[in-house]
Amino acid sequence: MRITKVYTKTGDKGKTRLAGGQQVWKDDLRVEAYGTVDELNAVVGVVRTLCTGSEPALLAHELGWIQNKLFDVGGLLATVPGQSFGKMPQITEADTARLERLMDTCQLELLPLREFILPGGGAMGAHLHLARTICRRAERRCVSLMRREVVATSIVVFLNRLSDAFFVLARWVAKHHGEPEVYWQRERGGDQPPRKRR
Repeated sequence: MRITKVYTKTGDKGKTRLAGGQQVWKDDLRVEAYGTVDELNAVVGVVRTLCTGSEPALLAHELGWIQNKLFDVGGLLATVPGQSFGKMPQITEADTARLERLMDTCQLELLPLREFILPGGGAMGAHLHLARTICRRAERRCVSLMRREVVATSIVVFLNRLSDAFFVLARWVAKHHGEPEVYWQRERGGDQPPRKRR
């Protein structure tokens, strides 16, 4: 595919075209689903730029693989049910299993959680938490679409496991960068915010 011009003006009236050429409104559930996946991919790209080299090479490699799989997910979501094209990518059980193995590997270095943690853990950890929340939204958009049209279950399962993987990676990266985990503080009845000194 060769893209010679970025702007086409075909979407100026609020509609866009799916992979098969069908016109739909830009707020169509299918467009919302693959648009959110695209947003997620962009955040993963930010995380990759934050790789300092101090992390094991595993991280940059797996993030690159994740970005490619998200591009595949977006392409599948942009295709209406029943249509297929040559060399169409697929999301399989093997892809989900790879995420599970990644989590298992990282968990070997992590202590069990004693409490809920607040998103953070340095710049990279915080962005991985952001990726986790966008991934959950992408999953919700796909579920909404699945209730109206056919969506491969493997896509929903993959996104579900991917959000878990981002959570584990956020903790793992924080550990490797020496960043502390900040636990959620349960509010107690007598607790008062610190007063300013005058």
